[in-house]
Amino acid sequence: MATRPKKAEPRPAPRLYLITPPITEADAFSASLATALAAGDVAAVLLRLTDGDERSLINRVKTLCPVVQDKGAALLLDGHVELVARAGADGAHLTGIDAFNEALQRLKPERIAGAGGLVSRHDAMSAAEAGADYVMFGGPDASGARPSFPAVEERIAWWAEVFEIPCVAYVASLDDLEPLVKAGADFIAFGDWLWRNSQEVAGTITKATRALRLPETAA
Repeated sequence: MATRPKKAEPRPAPRLYLITPPITEADAFSASLATALAAGDVAAVLLRLTDGDERSLINRVKTLCPVVQDKGAALLLDGHVELVARAGADGAHLTGIDAFNEALQRLKPERIAGAGGLVSRHDAMSAAEAGADYVMFGGPDASGARPSFPAVEERIAWWAEVFEIPCVAYVASLDDLEPLVKAGADFIAFGDWLWRNSQEVAGTITKATRALRLPETAA
């Protein structure tokens, strides 16, 4: 997930960033994940884990690492910075500027450090200056609440205009995709809604990948 060149013309087409539901049984989820990865252009998977002892958490990550990494995508952990290297993950996503700053030294320079839950422009800029590999806008908080769509669109447009570090735009449905791509998102994140109907996962990924490759998205 490299930074965008200052004068990239045409801008590379955005890629997909998948956020898993909270995972307890990694073996049971691996088939759905493999199906999603085979259906389109996925750059990264953010693995969310339910509570468990350290060994069980590591085993879940190790089960899903090859599913993701063998497809050329990065596997990131939602928090759990202490498990990243031991479980073979590629990095971690941290929610909030304080959590990001606390985790940074444990991840960089070998691992990816992403930042989300950034409530202000100042927090986003602070994460970028500290060395974030990407920032995410629009993701739900712990209660499931999300910023308004216009607020997310505005934040992404501002970021794309000013900063080189990539931004990830969380979308609540395929309807959100086109306007956020036009606003300047480098990656498009799909969350829990993607996985609710296992029969539709591959089709949704395929549709999104095709949409992201339309000429107007890369201009």
